[in-house]
Amino acid sequence: MDSKISESLPANAEKQRQQTLPSDVEKQQLRGADVEKAPSVHPSAKTIVGSDQAKFQDAFRVELDASEDPKQLPTLRKWAIVIVISVSALCTAFASSCASFTEDGIARDLHTVREVAILSISLFVEGLGMGPLVTGPLSELYGRNIIYRVSYFLFFVFTWPVAFPPDIATFLVFRFITGFCSSAFLSVAGGSVSDLFENRKVASPMAIYTISPFLGPILGPLVSGFICQNVDWRWVYRVLLIWQFAMLSLLILIVPETYEPVLLKRKAAKLRKTTGDNKYWAPLDKRDKSISRSILESIYVPFELLLYDRMALLLDIWTALLLGILYLAFQAFPIIFEGKHGFSMQQTGLSFIGIGVGMIIAVGCQPLWNRYNARVRKRYNGNPPPEAGLVVGQVGGILAPIGLFWLAFTTYRGVPWIVPIIASVPFGTGIVFIFTSVFTYLVVAYRPIAASAMASNSALRSTFAAVFPLFAGQMYDRLGTVGATALLAGLTTLMAPLPFIYYRIGHRLRQQSRFAVKT
Repeated sequence: MDSKISESLPANAEKQRQQTLPSDVEKQQLRGADVEKAPSVHPSAKTIVGSDQAKFQDAFRVELDASEDPKQLPTLRKWAIVIVISVSALCTAFASSCASFTEDGIARDLHTVREVAILSISLFVEGLGMGPLVTGPLSELYGRNIIYRVSYFLFFVFTWPVAFPPDIATFLVFRFITGFCSSAFLSVAGGSVSDLFENRKVASPMAIYTISPFLGPILGPLVSGFICQNVDWRWVYRVLLIWQFAMLSLLILIVPETYEPVLLKRKAAKLRKTTGDNKYWAPLDKRDKSISRSILESIYVPFELLLYDRMALLLDIWTALLLGILYLAFQAFPIIFEGKHGFSMQQTGLSFIGIGVGMIIAVGCQPLWNRYNARVRKRYNGNPPPEAGLVVGQVGGILAPIGLFWLAFTTYRGVPWIVPIIASVPFGTGIVFIFTSVFTYLVVAYRPIAASAMASNSALRSTFAAVFPLFAGQMYDRLGTVGATALLAGLTTLMAPLPFIYYRIGHRLRQQSRFAVKT
């Protein structure tokens, strides 16, 4: 879930300056350059030194024609691509939480205890957090499309042992593997959206993509509740297999490569082959960093950031706490609604609609925030400080605790069941506002290492989301529904001042940071 925003914001920063291909006359002039040293790059060209060498190389640096630019695709085609990518991300997030109502069936049929069955959620989410450490560097070298197809194919293939497990060990191991393989759509896919649209037009398609990883965890228990009440729990994963196959087919048929550096590399290779001239090149051809080194850096730098930058650490803990509470709700809502209000399994699944409605409301507010951001950019002559984006987080920081406190004190049996569901609406809205704000801040404030900043956030969030469901039952048994939910609300209240504090002193803290931008 992470990530989708992380790639979209710095996408333009990824794109290196492109220069036009030389005309035939210019090529002849370059080839006739009379200099004394440096080896020849082509038998027909004399050797070149100094600034002439750079000019000669730049003259053969390829760029995309208008017909090759993904931003020039027909609007209908671009929206079709966005929808396929968004629904694929929705499927991935759905897979993380669809296990929430399968636990009793797993414990019964695979001869284990419920606490072990809960690991089906925890291990999948942990895989989601670790996957971007590998898929991110690979996508920079090989492109987004091949990562989508391979990862989704593996996601589909490795779900079969989950749908037809011989024992609990096989089931849990492949839950982790499927989470790892599917993580590309929560870390790489946001960049595809920004590849397709100009900055002034990207807000709406990005909002569609952004909501998908948030709605997926809400859709999971809603669907699995209906399935598990009426048929065998294995049908949850069989339905997931059908969905995966449909999305894999659409990814192959509809989604092209959109990552410009890879498109340039392919064009340069094609020109070298068709012309027989090996001087044509693209920036990726000059890459001197090995893929193994890139992967090691993607693992090392995020944890270095967590250890040495308190500002990033606290923001990451804030978002991790919220995601942990969201996944804890998959254990808490059955306790609240089945235990207190006598809901059936499918009715309990429907109780998550409140959080989903809140998230949709948050996305619906995006045009208002766009207008606000336009005024802020105008006030700062087009270059607002990173802290300007924390205003959204200030609103979310107030809404999330309000929703949880409201939910806590309406879980009594005598309170109508609709009231706690309504109480979850501001919590859902607050989650989206906070995540949007923190993601934006991390990408802008830590722009030189934006990918690592998002990877550190993803790793910590996934850890919290994996651990919180494991102690939910014990916490609610000991503290009760009111006390346990109020404790969670209190924790979010402690974190709520962060966007207000950083809005005021964030600039000063960035001056002291080893990683953040100074201006």
